[in-house]
Amino acid sequence: MGRWRDVKQGKTEKIDTRKSRRKSDAKEEPLLADALCAPVTLRLKAFIVDTFMITMPLLYIVIYLVMGSREGFKEHMAQGWMIILALHMVVVLLFWYLKAQTPGMKAYDLYLVDPQTGKKPGFVKLLLRYVMLQTAILSIIGLFVPWLLKSRAGLHDLVSGSCIVWRPSKTR
Repeated sequence: MGRWRDVKQGKTEKIDTRKSRRKSDAKEEPLLADALCAPVTLRLKAFIVDTFMITMPLLYIVIYLVMGSREGFKEHMAQGWMIILALHMVVVLLFWYLKAQTPGMKAYDLYLVDPQTGKKPGFVKLLLRYVMLQTAILSIIGLFVPWLLKSRAGLHDLVSGSCIVWRPSKTR
């Protein structure tokens, strides 16, 4: 009856039941079994949050500060969208490279990892992932790939060799 109290007060060592390892050993080596792709619904929610937190401010900055006005953006729409996409790529790649998550991913406890190593992917993989993500968004087939595969990996996950994992925080 009192064991849970001893564990909570730190009198005994907590054991990780997944691999029968102590908690200190589990931190040294990443558990690759946890590197399964996060549910599609969580990834979609994070994408929507990122759209409003990253893309919308960039859109307003380019339209009103860079192009001068809505009419100026309308006259040079291709140039405006190229600037928006370039800035978006830089911002998202920086978030992925430095923190392995964007603000939307952080809101839903999602992390970008390389499933083979369990660590953050390299810059080349991140760049390939971004390009393939944009391709998947623009193609009809790319949108349905996560629902067709058992692993729930998207087209960009398959090509870049990375995936988004869900590791819920303990404080919730």
